[in-house]
Amino acid sequence: MMNQRSISVAEMKSYYFFSEWCSLLDSVAKDEIMHQDIIPLYAADIHDQLKKQFAYLSGGRGGDGCPVITFPDYPAFSEIPEKEFQNVLTYLTSIPSLRDAGIGFILVIDRRQDKWTSVKASILRIAASFPGNLQLVLVLRPTGLIHRALSDIAFKFNRDEFKMKVPIIMLGSVSELQGYIDKTQLTEDLGGTLDYCHNRWLSLRTAIEGFAQKVKQTAQILQSFGTELAETELPNDVQSTSSLLAIHTEKKDKMKEDIRLAVEQGDDILGSITEPVTENPEYKLNQDQLDNQTTVERLLAQLHETESAFDEFWIKHQQKLEQCLHLRNFEQNFREVKAALDIVSERLSAFTDVGNSCSHVEHILKDLANFEEKSCETVAKARMLASEGDAFIQSNHYAVDSIIPKCSELHHLCDAFTTEMEQRRNVLNKSLELHGLLEKSMKWCDEGIYLLASQPVDKCQSQDGAESALQEIEKFLDTGAGNKIKELNKVYREYAHILNEDLKEHIQKVFQKQESMEEMFQKRQVSLKKLAAKQTRPVQPVAPRPEAFVKSPCTSPGLQRDCVSNTESGVLRKVNYRRGKSEMSELHQSRGGSTMDDEENLAVLRQHVMNELIETERAYVEELLCVLEGYAAEMDNPLMAHLISPELQNKKDILFGNMEEIYHFHNRIFLRELENYVEYPELVGRCFLDQMEDFQIYEKYCQNKPRSESLWRQFSDSIFFQECQRKLDHKLSLDSYLLKPVQRITKYQLLLKEMLKYSKNCEGAEDLQEALNSILGILKAVNDSMHQIAITGYDGNLNELGKLLMQGSFNVWTDHKKGHSKVKDLARFKPMQRHLFLHEKAVLFCKKREENGEGYEKAPSYSYKHSLNMAAVGITENVKGDAKKFEIWYNAREEVYIIQAPTPEVKATWVNEIRKVLTSQLQACREASQHRTLEHTQSLPLPASSCTSPSRNNIRNVKKMDERKADLTSLEGYVTTVAPKYPEKGKETPSSTAKSQTLPMILLTGPGWAKTSHSLDASEENDGWSSAEEPLNSSDAEEEGGGGGERNEMKLTPGKYTVVSDYEKGVSEEFAVKGGDLVQLIREGEDGLWYVKNLTTGREGWIPANNLLMLIGNSKSAQSLSSSESGTASSTLSTSSSCSDSCNASSTSFSDIKG
Repeated sequence: MMNQRSISVAEMKSYYFFSEWCSLLDSVAKDEIMHQDIIPLYAADIHDQLKKQFAYLSGGRGGDGCPVITFPDYPAFSEIPEKEFQNVLTYLTSIPSLRDAGIGFILVIDRRQDKWTSVKASILRIAASFPGNLQLVLVLRPTGLIHRALSDIAFKFNRDEFKMKVPIIMLGSVSELQGYIDKTQLTEDLGGTLDYCHNRWLSLRTAIEGFAQKVKQTAQILQSFGTELAETELPNDVQSTSSLLAIHTEKKDKMKEDIRLAVEQGDDILGSITEPVTENPEYKLNQDQLDNQTTVERLLAQLHETESAFDEFWIKHQQKLEQCLHLRNFEQNFREVKAALDIVSERLSAFTDVGNSCSHVEHILKDLANFEEKSCETVAKARMLASEGDAFIQSNHYAVDSIIPKCSELHHLCDAFTTEMEQRRNVLNKSLELHGLLEKSMKWCDEGIYLLASQPVDKCQSQDGAESALQEIEKFLDTGAGNKIKELNKVYREYAHILNEDLKEHIQKVFQKQESMEEMFQKRQVSLKKLAAKQTRPVQPVAPRPEAFVKSPCTSPGLQRDCVSNTESGVLRKVNYRRGKSEMSELHQSRGGSTMDDEENLAVLRQHVMNELIETERAYVEELLCVLEGYAAEMDNPLMAHLISPELQNKKDILFGNMEEIYHFHNRIFLRELENYVEYPELVGRCFLDQMEDFQIYEKYCQNKPRSESLWRQFSDSIFFQECQRKLDHKLSLDSYLLKPVQRITKYQLLLKEMLKYSKNCEGAEDLQEALNSILGILKAVNDSMHQIAITGYDGNLNELGKLLMQGSFNVWTDHKKGHSKVKDLARFKPMQRHLFLHEKAVLFCKKREENGEGYEKAPSYSYKHSLNMAAVGITENVKGDAKKFEIWYNAREEVYIIQAPTPEVKATWVNEIRKVLTSQLQACREASQHRTLEHTQSLPLPASSCTSPSRNNIRNVKKMDERKADLTSLEGYVTTVAPKYPEKGKETPSSTAKSQTLPMILLTGPGWAKTSHSLDASEENDGWSSAEEPLNSSDAEEEGGGGGERNEMKLTPGKYTVVSDYEKGVSEEFAVKGGDLVQLIREGEDGLWYVKNLTTGREGWIPANNLLMLIGNSKSAQSLSSSESGTASSTLSTSSSCSDSCNASSTSFSDIKG
């Protein structure tokens, strides 16, 4: 779409001036060279006819300037075709100027070597065909005596036959000719001195006429181009304007080149004309040469003037186009900047919260500062664009009327944003000031209440003590000038513009608390003043209350007895009651509004995360569809087949993997399910959990990614992909979109973390946490599988080894019983770099090899070395001297591998995972053993066993195991549950009475374990597996327990614990814990009190230590769960190889234990 161009007056004048020069140049090129009224003849057209030289224009002139045309002696004159004869005469008569031609031509007919008959015929032919005016005809008659006499006689008697209006003079010699024409105007063959070369003349005439034609053509093209430029309509977009400017510039450059060539051609011709003068300064040009010089010089002058006019017009046209381009860029940037300003203004308008505390306001101010910093770039762009528009206005841009409103709007938007930002900042600073005042008042009240509660009663009973207490109170009240709220109405007036209902209520509560505290101080002052007065009789003081209970303002001092006065007693009781209950209630209520605001803010944040999740999910689905339709489907399109190289054909499944399956899952299922949770973002974890199995399809896609990327690198320059990208108008190539599924599956865990962050106290928090864990598990499985497919050299089927649980790089030492001693020593002290793959049925040892290449081809490969069957593997969790080491041993320590992890955390993760594998194998073996025992009791035939036959004790133990089968369904407690450290007095723990036994399925070994390893009976006596010693701290537990007998009483230490029973008897009625809550022991006070924070509810309070022992039960703090490194203590977990023999060995182990 174009806009009709509006041509300025200056541009119009320039155009008309240029157009006139073009017309003038055209006329000069036409008129100054050719004077024919009809179709002009050019030397190039009749070159061969002119070259015969039966007539020529020598350049000589008669006495009055008449041009001289010479007809030299030409034997075949009569044979010249009439057309050629007329063409030559017409051309020769058109060369002189109109003024000279108007005077008339002098014809010199040289027939000295001819016969009279031929002379007569020649004169008659010339007289009949000559197109111009004649002034004189001079004939050089034949020189022969007979023909000369004959010609004289015949001419006299036949004069009338020549039909010429001018006289014909018969001359007998050249000397007579010189009497009519000056010698200098005659050529040498006529006895003159005029320099004439017909070939040179012909060449010069051809060049001059070619130059004239070139000039004329140039003039016409220039005029046509100027008209095109003048009538050009201006585009409405940047690209079209830029393209138009480039096209016109290219045409202009071509015009300039044509003019340059024409000028160069004219200069060459002019040089040829003046060459004789240059070589010989005394040489004088004849009139025709002077006319040629004048003509060429005039053409050159006109050409230069026309070029100047064109340049002037082009400058204005180019300026117009450049201004148009600037305008289109300005308009486009204006739209973008305005949209960005609207966005930042909208976001700024969302900063309406004035906060509910100093920390909250500071957080909002920080967010506002960050937002302002990010918005500065947008505002700076807007101001720069406005300045650019102002510059256009100053430079008299043709579209000033369109630019001025936009610049004004930009200035207005920037100023409005800056003003609004400043107002928001001022409001928040005022809010911060108000909250600071409120918090100072509350802190002052708390300090006042603490002061009243901490004044000892016994000291106040004396006159000095009362006076001292009065001084303390007065000194404290003096500090209230800068801390308390003086006038409530003044606060309302000063902060009226930021007050809302919640903030007003908060101010009212703080002021009421302040008034109540001041009332207590007044009453205390009255009582103390009475006590400070001179006493007439002694007063027996009562025993003071221990000061230990008033160490902290959070500790209730309890009610105190006071025999001085009922008023003082009432005041103290009121103080205690207020601080013990009312104060906490008020604080709780005052914070209720804040909590409510926080919850609203969290709800907004949750909705924001949910919106982002759904919007990005929709975009993701659209991108997948775009790739499948724009690339994958096109590979099957017959119309595109010619663009696909043969090597790429039938490779669609490799290039795109199972992207179509991923698309259908998200489009048909997951996106629709997500949209059902748009109003309940905190419950979206359930959506993920319901579809978690379907997310396994990403593992297949990621495993195919290396092949896909390798194929892409081979054919990334294919015309097929370029054409598809062009059709889709994608800025990014296909490989960027093939990476989208990998990016998307990693994005989910970030969004779930954000959602969980804002939903910790919501109904769906557990589902969110479980969904996050599941997604992380999928990511881990995908990552592990990417490593697994890089294993080389393994003969078997990796899928038969079960699920891949863990993989990672470690330092490995070997310590085998078999083998040469030197080899053993070398292997023991020199670690091997190995990459371990833990499967459900085996652990693989591989050597990592780095590969060269790009992308996935650069990923390492793993050369298989050996593997261990998990049915015969055991672990030692702690190795002396290094917290990062653990042992994996095989076949009763026949082979020992010392594994050093990169960090203790990695070690703990691997140990826990191996422990789970071994525990699950134990459970499977025991269930199989129980099943066989049950079949045996039902007299079913038993399969033959190569192991020892089960004994009575074994059968009895199996029955006991069957009775407790429900308790054995969760064997994780065998490894992780800690024994109670507070047994009933006089009752021995199982570890003190158990005999040293070895379980072939699970072994607990280590120095000093002879009295602590549990047999099956021990487990039964102590409520199943829960009484087992903690494997990670076995040696430490034994040392603390003294190797048996009564345990030492548990000493509480600060840390995090899990509550196992409810408790609602805290000092504060607001503080309570429930089973399952996570609490943190912060510090120990006096009289057996512990200051505890409930991490689940966020509340704090004091709890007696004895109650804590019942609350946390067997819970262990984070500090106590670390692995022991003292001494040589270690814990070992394994499954014996007998598990692989249909669990036959388990029946033997039961027999051994009971026996």
